[in-house]
Amino acid sequence: MIPDLKEIKAPISAVMDEFEKKFSASMKSKVPLLDKITHYIVRRKGKQMRPMFVFFSSGLCGGINERSHRAATLIELLHTATLVHDDVVDDSNIRRGFFSLNALWKNKIAVLVGDYLLSKGLLLSVDNKDFDLLSIVSNAVKVMSEGELLQIEKARKLDISEAVYFEIIRQKTASLIASCCAVGACAAGSNDVDIDKMHKFGEAIGMAFQIKDDLFDYGPDGIIGKPTGIDIKESKMTLPLIHSLSKTSLSEKKRIINIVKNHNTDSRKVNEVLEFVKQSGGIDYASVQMNNYKDKAFLILNEFPDSEYKTSLKNLVHYTTERNL
Repeated sequence: MIPDLKEIKAPISAVMDEFEKKFSASMKSKVPLLDKITHYIVRRKGKQMRPMFVFFSSGLCGGINERSHRAATLIELLHTATLVHDDVVDDSNIRRGFFSLNALWKNKIAVLVGDYLLSKGLLLSVDNKDFDLLSIVSNAVKVMSEGELLQIEKARKLDISEAVYFEIIRQKTASLIASCCAVGACAAGSNDVDIDKMHKFGEAIGMAFQIKDDLFDYGPDGIIGKPTGIDIKESKMTLPLIHSLSKTSLSEKKRIINIVKNHNTDSRKVNEVLEFVKQSGGIDYASVQMNNYKDKAFLILNEFPDSEYKTSLKNLVHYTTERNL
Protein backbone atom coordinates (compact mmCIF):
# COMPACT_ATOMS: atom_id res chain seq x y z
CA MET A 1 0.00 0.00 0.00
CA ILE A 2 1.31 3.45 -0.95
CA PRO A 3 1.87 5.69 2.11
CA ASP A 4 0.02 9.01 1.94
CA LEU A 5 1.84 12.33 1.98
CA LYS A 6 0.68 13.16 5.51
CA GLU A 7 2.26 9.97 6.82
CA ILE A 8 5.46 10.54 4.83
CA LYS A 9 5.69 14.15 6.02
CA ALA A 10 5.25 13.28 9.73
CA PRO A 11 8.95 13.59 10.78
CA ILE A 12 9.08 17.13 9.35
CA SER A 13 5.49 18.24 9.96
CA ALA A 14 6.47 21.04 12.35
CA VAL A 15 9.39 21.99 10.10
CA MET A 16 7.06 22.35 7.11
CA ASP A 17 4.70 24.56 9.11
CA GLU A 18 7.62 26.82 9.95
CA PHE A 19 8.82 26.73 6.35
CA GLU A 20 5.45 27.95 5.05
CA LYS A 21 5.72 31.04 7.26
CA LYS A 22 9.30 31.70 6.16
CA PHE A 23 8.46 31.19 2.49
CA SER A 24 5.53 33.59 2.72
CA ALA A 25 7.69 36.17 4.50
CA SER A 26 10.43 35.80 1.86
CA MET A 27 8.12 37.24 -0.81
CA LYS A 28 7.01 40.34 1.12
CA SER A 29 7.08 43.63 -0.75
CA LYS A 30 6.15 47.27 -0.15
CA VAL A 31 4.21 47.25 -3.43
CA PRO A 32 0.54 46.37 -2.72
CA LEU A 33 0.01 44.69 -6.11
CA LEU A 34 3.01 42.41 -5.54
CA ASP A 35 1.78 41.48 -2.07
CA LYS A 36 -1.64 40.65 -3.50
CA ILE A 37 -0.11 38.42 -6.17
CA THR A 38 2.35 36.65 -3.84
CA HIS A 39 -0.50 35.99 -1.40
CA TYR A 40 -2.33 34.32 -4.29
CA ILE A 41 0.78 32.23 -5.03
CA VAL A 42 1.01 31.02 -1.42
CA ARG A 43 -2.70 30.13 -1.37
CA ARG A 44 -2.44 27.86 -4.41
CA LYS A 45 0.65 25.93 -3.29
CA GLY A 46 0.97 22.33 -4.47
CA LYS A 47 2.15 19.24 -2.59
CA GLN A 48 5.44 21.02 -1.71
CA MET A 49 7.46 17.92 -2.49
CA ARG A 50 10.58 19.90 -3.36
CA PRO A 51 10.94 21.48 0.11
CA MET A 52 10.24 18.02 1.55
CA PHE A 53 13.19 16.61 -0.41
CA VAL A 54 15.37 19.42 0.96
CA PHE A 55 14.42 18.82 4.60
CA PHE A 56 14.59 15.01 4.42
CA SER A 57 18.03 15.26 2.81
CA SER A 58 19.21 17.67 5.51
CA GLY A 59 17.89 15.35 8.22
CA LEU A 60 19.59 12.38 6.59
CA CYS A 61 22.94 14.16 6.23
CA GLY A 62 23.42 15.80 9.61
CA GLY A 63 20.32 17.60 10.75
CA ILE A 64 17.76 20.27 9.81
CA ASN A 65 18.87 23.82 10.66
CA GLU A 66 18.29 27.43 9.63
CA ARG A 67 20.34 26.95 6.44
CA SER A 68 18.03 24.06 5.52
CA HIS A 69 15.11 26.50 5.68
CA ARG A 70 16.94 29.00 3.49
CA ALA A 71 17.80 26.22 1.02
CA ALA A 72 14.15 25.13 0.82
CA THR A 73 12.98 28.73 0.43
CA LEU A 74 15.56 29.38 -2.29
CA ILE A 75 14.43 26.27 -4.19
CA GLU A 76 10.77 27.21 -3.89
CA LEU A 77 11.32 30.84 -4.92
CA LEU A 78 13.31 29.93 -8.02
CA HIS A 79 11.00 27.04 -8.89
CA THR A 80 7.92 29.28 -8.57
CA ALA A 81 9.60 31.90 -10.75
CA THR A 82 10.22 29.32 -13.49
CA LEU A 83 6.59 28.12 -13.30
CA VAL A 84 5.29 31.70 -13.66
CA HIS A 85 7.52 32.24 -16.69
CA ASP A 86 6.57 28.82 -18.14
CA ASP A 87 2.88 29.74 -18.05
CA VAL A 88 3.63 32.89 -20.03
CA VAL A 89 5.75 31.01 -22.58
CA ASP A 90 3.14 28.23 -22.94
CA ASP A 91 0.22 30.70 -22.93
CA SER A 92 -1.29 28.56 -20.18
CA ASN A 93 -4.27 29.85 -18.21
CA ILE A 94 -4.44 27.13 -15.55
CA ARG A 95 -1.85 25.98 -13.00
CA ARG A 96 -2.69 23.36 -10.33
CA GLY A 97 -6.40 23.89 -10.86
CA PHE A 98 -6.17 27.66 -10.35
CA PHE A 99 -5.93 30.50 -12.84
CA SER A 100 -2.29 31.24 -13.72
CA LEU A 101 -0.84 34.68 -12.99
CA ASN A 102 -0.81 35.63 -16.67
CA ALA A 103 -4.49 34.69 -16.95
CA LEU A 104 -5.40 37.04 -14.08
CA TRP A 105 -2.86 39.85 -14.46
CA LYS A 106 -1.60 39.47 -18.07
CA ASN A 107 1.86 38.57 -19.35
CA LYS A 108 3.79 41.73 -18.49
CA ILE A 109 2.94 41.58 -14.79
CA ALA A 110 3.49 37.79 -14.67
CA VAL A 111 6.99 38.12 -16.16
CA LEU A 112 7.86 40.90 -13.70
CA VAL A 113 6.58 38.82 -10.76
CA GLY A 114 8.72 35.90 -11.95
CA ASP A 115 11.73 38.23 -12.10
CA TYR A 116 10.92 39.52 -8.60
CA LEU A 117 10.77 35.99 -7.14
CA LEU A 118 14.05 35.14 -8.84
CA SER A 119 15.73 38.22 -7.37
CA LYS A 120 14.36 37.46 -3.89
CA GLY A 121 15.89 34.00 -4.06
CA LEU A 122 19.25 35.39 -5.15
CA LEU A 123 19.22 38.05 -2.41
CA LEU A 124 18.26 35.51 0.26
CA SER A 125 21.43 33.57 -0.54
CA VAL A 126 23.71 36.56 -1.06
CA ASP A 127 22.60 38.32 2.13
CA ASN A 128 23.31 35.16 4.16
CA LYS A 129 26.47 34.29 2.21
CA ASP A 130 24.98 30.94 1.19
CA PHE A 131 27.05 30.91 -1.98
CA ASP A 132 27.39 27.12 -2.00
CA LEU A 133 23.59 26.69 -1.96
CA LEU A 134 23.14 29.39 -4.61
CA SER A 135 25.70 27.69 -6.87
CA ILE A 136 23.86 24.35 -6.75
CA VAL A 137 20.43 25.85 -7.44
CA SER A 138 21.63 28.34 -10.09
CA ASN A 139 23.19 25.47 -12.01
CA ALA A 140 19.87 23.60 -11.88
CA VAL A 141 18.01 26.62 -13.33
CA LYS A 142 20.59 26.86 -16.12
CA VAL A 143 20.22 23.15 -16.92
CA MET A 144 16.40 23.40 -16.83
CA SER A 145 16.51 26.24 -19.37
CA GLU A 146 18.81 24.21 -21.63
CA GLY A 147 16.41 21.26 -21.38
CA GLU A 148 13.44 23.40 -22.42
CA LEU A 149 15.34 24.75 -25.42
CA LEU A 150 16.55 21.26 -26.39
CA GLN A 151 12.95 20.01 -26.30
CA ILE A 152 11.74 22.92 -28.44
CA GLU A 153 14.53 22.29 -30.95
CA LYS A 154 13.86 18.54 -31.22
CA ALA A 155 10.06 18.74 -31.04
CA ARG A 156 9.82 20.34 -34.46
CA LYS A 157 10.69 17.07 -36.21
CA LEU A 158 8.80 14.79 -33.79
CA ASP A 159 11.55 12.21 -34.22
CA ILE A 160 13.19 12.18 -30.80
CA SER A 161 15.48 9.27 -29.90
CA GLU A 162 15.43 7.65 -26.46
CA ALA A 163 18.83 9.16 -25.70
CA VAL A 164 17.57 12.68 -26.46
CA TYR A 165 14.37 12.06 -24.45
CA PHE A 166 16.36 10.98 -21.38
CA GLU A 167 18.62 14.02 -21.72
CA ILE A 168 15.61 16.34 -21.95
CA ILE A 169 13.91 14.97 -18.82
CA ARG A 170 17.23 14.88 -16.95
CA GLN A 171 17.62 18.58 -17.63
CA LYS A 172 13.99 19.72 -17.39
CA THR A 173 12.74 17.71 -14.39
CA ALA A 174 15.45 15.67 -12.70
CA SER A 175 17.95 18.53 -12.33
CA LEU A 176 15.69 20.45 -9.93
CA ILE A 177 14.91 17.46 -7.69
CA ALA A 178 18.63 16.61 -7.73
CA SER A 179 19.42 20.14 -6.55
CA CYS A 180 16.80 19.84 -3.76
CA CYS A 181 18.59 16.81 -2.34
CA ALA A 182 22.05 18.31 -2.88
CA VAL A 183 21.26 21.64 -1.17
CA GLY A 184 19.62 19.77 1.70
CA ALA A 185 22.81 17.78 2.27
CA CYS A 186 24.96 20.89 1.78
CA ALA A 187 22.92 22.95 4.24
CA ALA A 188 23.41 20.22 6.87
CA GLY A 189 27.20 20.56 6.53
CA SER A 190 27.69 17.30 4.63
CA ASN A 191 30.92 16.49 2.77
CA ASP A 192 31.28 16.73 -1.02
CA VAL A 193 31.00 12.96 -1.48
CA ASP A 194 27.62 12.75 0.26
CA ILE A 195 26.37 15.91 -1.45
CA ASP A 196 27.20 14.27 -4.79
CA LYS A 197 25.44 11.05 -3.72
CA MET A 198 22.32 12.99 -2.80
CA HIS A 199 22.45 14.84 -6.10
CA LYS A 200 22.54 11.51 -7.95
CA PHE A 201 19.75 10.16 -5.74
CA GLY A 202 17.55 13.17 -6.58
CA GLU A 203 18.34 12.90 -10.28
CA ALA A 204 17.28 9.23 -10.32
CA ILE A 205 14.02 10.10 -8.57
CA GLY A 206 13.43 12.98 -10.96
CA MET A 207 13.84 10.66 -13.94
CA ALA A 208 11.44 8.11 -12.45
CA PHE A 209 8.97 10.88 -11.56
CA GLN A 210 8.84 12.20 -15.14
CA ILE A 211 8.45 8.75 -16.69
CA LYS A 212 5.57 8.13 -14.27
CA ASP A 213 3.99 11.40 -15.40
CA ASP A 214 4.35 10.28 -19.03
CA LEU A 215 2.64 6.98 -18.21
CA PHE A 216 -0.37 8.86 -16.82
CA ASP A 217 -1.21 9.84 -20.40
CA TYR A 218 -2.14 6.23 -21.12
CA GLY A 219 -4.19 5.46 -18.02
CA PRO A 220 -8.00 5.41 -17.77
CA ASP A 221 -9.74 8.78 -17.40
CA GLY A 222 -10.97 9.57 -13.91
CA ILE A 223 -8.43 7.39 -12.08
CA ILE A 224 -5.42 9.57 -12.72
CA GLY A 225 -4.71 13.25 -12.23
CA LYS A 226 -5.15 14.25 -15.87
CA PRO A 227 -7.24 13.06 -18.82
CA THR A 228 -5.59 10.64 -21.26
CA GLY A 229 -4.01 11.71 -24.52
CA ILE A 230 -3.02 15.20 -23.36
CA ASP A 231 0.66 14.76 -24.31
CA ILE A 232 -0.32 13.52 -27.77
CA LYS A 233 -2.73 16.44 -28.24
CA GLU A 234 0.20 18.75 -27.38
CA SER A 235 2.51 16.86 -29.80
CA LYS A 236 4.81 15.76 -26.97
CA MET A 237 7.03 12.76 -27.68
CA THR A 238 7.28 10.74 -24.45
CA LEU A 239 9.01 7.44 -23.69
CA PRO A 240 6.09 5.00 -24.29
CA LEU A 241 5.50 6.48 -27.76
CA ILE A 242 9.21 6.86 -28.64
CA HIS A 243 9.88 3.20 -27.80
CA SER A 244 6.80 1.98 -29.70
CA LEU A 245 7.83 3.93 -32.80
CA SER A 246 11.32 2.42 -32.66
CA LYS A 247 9.82 -1.09 -32.87
CA THR A 248 7.39 -0.61 -35.75
CA SER A 249 7.64 -0.44 -39.55
CA LEU A 250 8.62 2.76 -41.33
CA SER A 251 5.17 3.16 -42.89
CA GLU A 252 3.42 2.73 -39.50
CA LYS A 253 5.89 5.14 -37.90
CA LYS A 254 5.09 7.78 -40.52
CA ARG A 255 1.35 7.24 -40.02
CA ILE A 256 1.55 7.64 -36.23
CA ILE A 257 3.81 10.70 -36.42
CA ASN A 258 1.43 12.25 -38.96
CA ILE A 259 -1.45 11.82 -36.47
CA VAL A 260 0.56 13.37 -33.62
CA LYS A 261 1.62 16.27 -35.82
CA ASN A 262 -1.47 16.98 -37.92
CA HIS A 263 -4.50 15.24 -36.36
CA ASN A 264 -3.90 15.66 -32.62
CA THR A 265 -7.24 17.40 -32.07
CA ASP A 266 -9.18 14.43 -33.43
CA SER A 267 -10.10 12.28 -30.40
CA ARG A 268 -10.59 9.18 -32.51
CA LYS A 269 -7.12 9.56 -34.05
CA VAL A 270 -5.56 10.25 -30.65
CA ASN A 271 -7.13 7.05 -29.34
CA GLU A 272 -5.54 5.20 -32.26
CA VAL A 273 -2.13 6.37 -31.05
CA LEU A 274 -2.91 5.41 -27.45
CA GLU A 275 -3.94 1.92 -28.56
CA PHE A 276 -0.86 1.60 -30.80
CA VAL A 277 1.41 2.34 -27.85
CA LYS A 278 -0.41 -0.11 -25.58
CA GLN A 279 -0.25 -2.89 -28.17
CA SER A 280 3.42 -2.20 -28.97
CA GLY A 281 4.64 -2.67 -25.39
CA GLY A 282 5.51 1.00 -24.91
CA ILE A 283 3.83 1.22 -21.51
CA ASP A 284 5.52 -1.91 -20.16
CA TYR A 285 8.90 -0.70 -21.43
CA ALA A 286 8.52 2.73 -19.83
CA SER A 287 7.46 1.11 -16.54
CA VAL A 288 10.63 -1.00 -16.54
CA GLN A 289 12.77 2.09 -17.14
CA MET A 290 10.99 3.95 -14.34
CA ASN A 291 11.63 1.09 -11.92
CA ASN A 292 15.28 0.93 -12.97
CA TYR A 293 15.69 4.55 -11.89
CA LYS A 294 13.79 3.83 -8.68
CA ASP A 295 16.14 0.92 -7.90
CA LYS A 296 19.14 3.14 -8.60
CA ALA A 297 17.82 5.68 -6.10
CA PHE A 298 17.35 3.00 -3.42
CA LEU A 299 20.90 1.71 -3.93
CA ILE A 300 22.25 5.21 -3.22
CA LEU A 301 19.96 5.73 -0.25
CA ASN A 302 21.03 2.42 1.29
CA GLU A 303 24.56 3.83 1.69
CA PHE A 304 23.23 6.15 4.41
CA PRO A 305 22.49 5.10 8.01
CA ASP A 306 18.91 4.25 8.97
CA SER A 307 16.76 7.09 10.33
CA GLU A 308 13.21 8.38 10.17
CA TYR A 309 14.34 10.70 7.36
CA LYS A 310 15.69 7.78 5.33
CA THR A 311 12.41 5.91 5.83
CA SER A 312 10.41 8.94 4.69
CA LEU A 313 12.63 9.40 1.63
CA LYS A 314 12.06 5.75 0.71
CA ASN A 315 8.32 6.22 1.10
CA LEU A 316 8.48 9.43 -0.94
CA VAL A 317 10.17 7.45 -3.72
CA HIS A 318 7.36 4.88 -3.60
CA TYR A 319 4.80 7.70 -3.61
CA THR A 320 6.27 9.41 -6.69
CA THR A 321 6.41 6.19 -8.71
CA GLU A 322 3.21 4.46 -7.59
CA ARG A 323 0.82 7.42 -7.18
CA ASN A 324 -2.40 7.84 -9.15
CA LEU A 325 -2.43 11.65 -8.99
